[in-house]
Amino acid sequence: MGFLSGLFHSRDKPTNSTNGNAYRFLFGGSNSGKAVNERSAMQMTAVYACVRILSESIAGLPVHVYKYTDSGSKEKAIKHPLYRLIHNEPNLWIGDAMLQKTYTTDFLNKIRVKNNGLVPQYYVEGNHETIIPKEIYLQVQKELIRRRVVKTSANGKKRSYSCNHCFSQIIICGECGEMFRMLRWNNRGVKSIVWRCISRLESTGLECHARTINELILQDAVVKAINQMLGDKSSYQAQLQLNIASVIRASQATSVENIAEKLMALQQELIQKAQSKETYDEIADEIFRLRELRQQTTVDTAARDEQIKRINDLQDYISQQTVHLTEFDESLVRRWVKQITIWDDRITVELKSGVSIDVDA
Repeated sequence: MGFLSGLFHSRDKPTNSTNGNAYRFLFGGSNSGKAVNERSAMQMTAVYACVRILSESIAGLPVHVYKYTDSGSKEKAIKHPLYRLIHNEPNLWIGDAMLQKTYTTDFLNKIRVKNNGLVPQYYVEGNHETIIPKEIYLQVQKELIRRRVVKTSANGKKRSYSCNHCFSQIIICGECGEMFRMLRWNNRGVKSIVWRCISRLESTGLECHARTINELILQDAVVKAINQMLGDKSSYQAQLQLNIASVIRASQATSVENIAEKLMALQQELIQKAQSKETYDEIADEIFRLRELRQQTTVDTAARDEQIKRINDLQDYISQQTVHLTEFDESLVRRWVKQITIWDDRITVELKSGVSIDVDA
């Protein structure tokens, strides 16, 4: 038994490594004699899992740029030039890349740390082949910003985007300018869906006496508007051609190619001044301004192309449609209608191609 008890014995109970010499605890010592530091601690599964949970949670938080309002509160400054640089970091989708986000501090131990501004970072455009065209990507980002706040009421309340109904957020009050909201009425057992101005449903800071309108009347107004356009094809097609010409004229002021040429010249001048140790702050500011202008021009070009495409699609629809509509089609509303304005004596249907049609209703 003595021989076996010497071979098999219970493991020693864990001891508190903080007991004993305080200096050894403070400077990373342990009872085993092995030094404990951030590298050796990360080799333990429990420590690594805890650090990973904390770091990934913090890294997943969005980075925004805020500004103070007159009331002392703060709100997101989505139009500030730094918002795009900080919140929308270059990504693999559009072919751009940010170089030197981390740097090596110890080449022998291969230790890399996050670059917080100690070494330069480089924004490389066209680093690789794009997965999504840059024009489409920027246009989507612009649409996402638009959908965050569709409309702001007079009392400061912001209305967010909704696509639950084809009429959601496109019906506007002609009296106060607020949006209409859908309501379900049950009048003595007769159920109906109506739309009423938000100013009559909640406090928006505006007094409104706009009428409540039945959804069937709205549907009938859309059908009448499209049939009115189909009944006078020549005049509406001529108006669409004028809309295309105005869109093209508006986009001829600046072009991405001209901005790129100016940027190239300024960058060469910047390098020369930097080498000769001259002041180049004004050139740098102009380069940043032209970069912003180039991005905005790229977005505007994509929006122009989309606008022309919508106009051409509507022209094709008008020329190919041989009969008038007999019933309401929700897909046509989502495809063609931009806004419906409710007046006391009429309804104005505005299409995405820029055509407005008044209907008595």
